[in-house]
Amino acid sequence: MRVLGISGSLRRNSYNTALLRHAGDLFEAEGAEFEIYHGLRDIPAYDEDYDTEEAPEAVSRIREAVRDADAVFFVTPEYNSSIPGALKNALDWISRPFATNPLRYKPVAVIGASSGMFGAIWAQAELRKVLGAIGARVTEGEVAVGQAGERFDENDRLNEPNIEAEVHDVIATLLADAQPAEPSQSPANVVTS
Repeated sequence: MRVLGISGSLRRNSYNTALLRHAGDLFEAEGAEFEIYHGLRDIPAYDEDYDTEEAPEAVSRIREAVRDADAVFFVTPEYNSSIPGALKNALDWISRPFATNPLRYKPVAVIGASSGMFGAIWAQAELRKVLGAIGARVTEGEVAVGQAGERFDENDRLNEPNIEAEVHDVIATLLADAQPAEPSQSPANVVTS
């Protein structure tokens, strides 16, 4: 199982990127292959004039990374009660063309952290809405890491077991949602003696 992790923050010492790295360890402990996407800042502003078969290289890279993943795990901060612009811009590129975009029918999950009390809950809700509109299969579950500066130790690891358990629950749900469906046994497949 291949999971792509995307942080909506570009900041070098981002709490959200620290949370994503911590989640990556939890994914790997569950046997999943986890990769963090690092090219968000390279993606140009969405411009339909350039959204052709020869899309900008940074756009082709993120589309391919999403396409190659079995699931995508988003971690987002909250800017002005919504999604960071760089993340929304990347999703605008990924979502085209709508009928065949790499997020369509892909299992995704969203969690977030912020320095405020509410843990980016509005941004998470907005991101889930956008992902649903794109056609992704948005997994149930929410983790809001409020006052994030107090929630990580000196090694950028979550220092609260209850929050880690919440993250693990979302991870387990996403991995279950990303499992291929078992073929059902129809009467034609049943062997009788």
